[in-house]
Amino acid sequence: MSNAIADRLDPDRLIEQACELAGSDDFGEADGWRENLSRLVDDLVAEADLSPIGVEVAAADVILPLRNRLQITKWRKDNPAVAGQRIERPIIIIGQPRTGTTILYDLLAQDPELRAPLTWEVDHPFPVPQPATYDTDPRIAETQAQLEMSEQLIPGFMKFHPMDALVGQECVRIFAGTFCSMIFTVQYRLPNYQRWLMYEADHSPTYRYHRKFLQHLQSGVPGQWLLKTPAHLWQLTDLLAEYPDALLVQTHRDPLVVMSSTSALMCHLRRLASDNPTIPEAAEQCSEEIVLGLNRELQWFDDGAVDTGRIINVQFADFMRDPFTTIRTIYGQLGRELSPTAETLMREHLSAHPGDGGGNRYTWADTGLDAAELREKVWAYQERFDVPSEQLR
Repeated sequence: MSNAIADRLDPDRLIEQACELAGSDDFGEADGWRENLSRLVDDLVAEADLSPIGVEVAAADVILPLRNRLQITKWRKDNPAVAGQRIERPIIIIGQPRTGTTILYDLLAQDPELRAPLTWEVDHPFPVPQPATYDTDPRIAETQAQLEMSEQLIPGFMKFHPMDALVGQECVRIFAGTFCSMIFTVQYRLPNYQRWLMYEADHSPTYRYHRKFLQHLQSGVPGQWLLKTPAHLWQLTDLLAEYPDALLVQTHRDPLVVMSSTSALMCHLRRLASDNPTIPEAAEQCSEEIVLGLNRELQWFDDGAVDTGRIINVQFADFMRDPFTTIRTIYGQLGRELSPTAETLMREHLSAHPGDGGGNRYTWADTGLDAAELREKVWAYQERFDVPSEQLR
């Protein structure tokens, strides 16, 4: 089986397929994407414990960003003015996973004055989206059908992490174009790739590619960017080097609850590609990453590498209790006014997507982690940002 997997996931074969789909073989800047892809594929073959369906899912997860990269590169060559477009004052949500980042992102994206990269255009960015067909493009239905297929394969996924072709997509999906992205370590068990990604990888080329992707999309439909992914928290210095005028919003919640909830989500996601994922295995990875990310942030603040004054802090409990008071506070700190139109659209979205409060989808006992040991490791973060401890389920 491993030989068959290696053959199906051979990088040269996947690259060839992407070139055929895109009608091009020009991948643009030599930013390390080829070496990163080899690392990823090596671990997919050796460590991810892929099922037969999972092999095809993994192949698709490589071919799609390759095709997109080829198409974006060709568009920039044919339209050189795109490279000169500015990305000004993007608003970027950077909180840990499972801290309200998704619902906050979805609500802010209802503001007509903000431009979020929607799922359909991130997955299918070529041809460039156009204002006249932005809400009716046939790629919307195609993307929605693909999402619904995922729900059929792993029932309940949409409750864990709601997705839709017409909602904002996370930056990690864009990062996949350099194969230096946490999207892969969430969806697959990749211990070697994960360690490289956390401790060794150079993420600056990934942020350069991210800018190119946004320039591509805004060459058709412009606007002030609203962006989001928890992965930014691990790479704040690279993020701010690429977007020095970015406006940052960080959501905060008890990191142990984050670990428990995220571990359950990761295990659920991995069922799409593997028959044998476990919550303790996901929890071991997740706890290491959360502790690393929070400690890095504190160190950057202490070293002066990141100015704490440029981050708008949002407590998860406050946001859940009174979302619109929180949103008004965010807008005030951003120097923006929450228009009646934007607030109405946000309220309509919240009414249509109330969430289910998490239910009983995860418990701390499932993780196999030592709560006292981890509480000690994250306590400095909780003290710095006044984040209360929650009772663990």
